[in-house]
Amino acid sequence: MDKPKYRRVLLKVSGEALAGEPGRGHDFAFIGQVCAVVKECVRHGVQVGLVVGGGNIWRGLKDGGDKMERSRADQMGMLATVINSLALQDVLEQQGQPARVLTSFAMGPVAEPYSQAAADRYLTEGKVVIFAGGTGNPYFSTDTAAVLRAAEIHADIILLAKNIDGVYSADPKKDPTAVKYDAISYDQVLAGHLQVMDLPATSLALENHIPVMIFALKDPKNILRVVMGERIGTIVEEETKV
Repeated sequence: MDKPKYRRVLLKVSGEALAGEPGRGHDFAFIGQVCAVVKECVRHGVQVGLVVGGGNIWRGLKDGGDKMERSRADQMGMLATVINSLALQDVLEQQGQPARVLTSFAMGPVAEPYSQAAADRYLTEGKVVIFAGGTGNPYFSTDTAAVLRAAEIHADIILLAKNIDGVYSADPKKDPTAVKYDAISYDQVLAGHLQVMDLPATSLALENHIPVMIFALKDPKNILRVVMGERIGTIVEEETKV
């Protein structure tokens, strides 16, 4: 299949997925693989926005020993996403793919402050736009930031590249009878308390009618497979289609 299914996508990658051993820092060999696939998506005419988490550097209250003030711990997490965003930008540009980092709060010479107009212009120009700093506010996850930016740039779909290959009826690590869904509705996700995204992110995606595809990042080529229309992982939509 040579023609991509989606024109504009928002790719969300966890910080932990970019980490080396033992789950911290940066595995630049793997980051290079991810960026090469993103570049290939752009070559096929897909406009790519990207949100990356910061868990390979800082995990908020978990790393604060549950003793830090929540807002400050979250601010440190937002800064961690900026570090990861700059790493992705650098690797993309080394591979010849133009990229821009837009931050949710002003950071002077580090990156350009986010604006919807700038994001739309860069995407139209064929640049990868990396949205850093989460929503810019504490108490909101990078999943929520991904959905927010997807809504603002009118993305066709949100691609959640995770350490698991889809949505299951239960935790497959704990329950061997857990069933993987090929497709599921937002109502089913909310009713079953399924771990797709946190509640604010799920509600925002539903409200803005944005489908979400959850798939494994273990093979970065899955990103290209999804944008070209292959049904891998699990798609979450307003209503499931037979």
